[in-house]
Amino acid sequence: MSGPGEGFRAGFAALAGRPNVGKSTLLNALVGEKLSIVTPRPQTTRHRILGLVNLPHAQIAFVDTPGLHHGARRALNRAMNRTAASALADADVVLFVVEAGRWTADDQLALDRVIGGARPAIAVVNKMDRMRPREAALPFIAELAARHGFVDVVPCSARDTHNLDRLMECIGAQLPLSPPLFPPEQLTDRDTAFRIAEEIREKLTLELNQEVPYGIAVAIESMSEEDGRLAVSAVIWVDREGQKPIVIGEGGERLKRVGRAARLALNGLLGKRLHLELWVKVREDWADNARALKALGLE
Repeated sequence: MSGPGEGFRAGFAALAGRPNVGKSTLLNALVGEKLSIVTPRPQTTRHRILGLVNLPHAQIAFVDTPGLHHGARRALNRAMNRTAASALADADVVLFVVEAGRWTADDQLALDRVIGGARPAIAVVNKMDRMRPREAALPFIAELAARHGFVDVVPCSARDTHNLDRLMECIGAQLPLSPPLFPPEQLTDRDTAFRIAEEIREKLTLELNQEVPYGIAVAIESMSEEDGRLAVSAVIWVDREGQKPIVIGEGGERLKRVGRAARLALNGLLGKRLHLELWVKVREDWADNARALKALGLE
């Protein structure tokens, strides 16, 4: 990126919306690299994740957030809602992401939070690739536009990147005049250990499906590098003793599958060979324990 000239803009664009509307897939598509893990399970994203895009006329700092949701009974869920609310408060522009053709009570909750934040908001109608024909989404888009004074409503698809160029231009125009906020070579604020832990958690979530609902966290115990090979030891925390054998599987086969899948994905993401050791431990009710949440970077 050349030095910023007159009219250069830079700022934060927070992705907000209910769980499972495709915010993390959208972040990855906009940045051009996998930064946020993606699964079909709602509330997969637990952290605030920064992804940077440098354009000739702007630097956009995208912030992926946990999905805003009702019924936050556990400390983990309340912390996720606070993380999302904090990102909205710090944003220069909010991307209110919805799923084409579907409106729920949690969409309304998220929109109420966006409206309350008094930030310029762009409505992003994601998953347009599922609409056949795409014109079938027009009534939904018109209804969405009437719900709030959005600066723009952009139908798009994170999966096939349809209309993302237009979305990027809309975002850039809403940012304040400013020099770049981050070095042009920086991609994210998350370190290698975080990305490894999240990739393991993604593979666990995909493998376990509905068997261990939200009771899993991953922490990196140790990490060292020698001759271009990364050695990582990670602990998988479960919150019930009965969940431990479910995660390990018969003869340890399930844990081995998770380890293989994570290692292959991380070899590609990090460009390094990875030796990965996984351990499963029990921490009773960690998702309702403030100290445990803080140790895991969730509070």
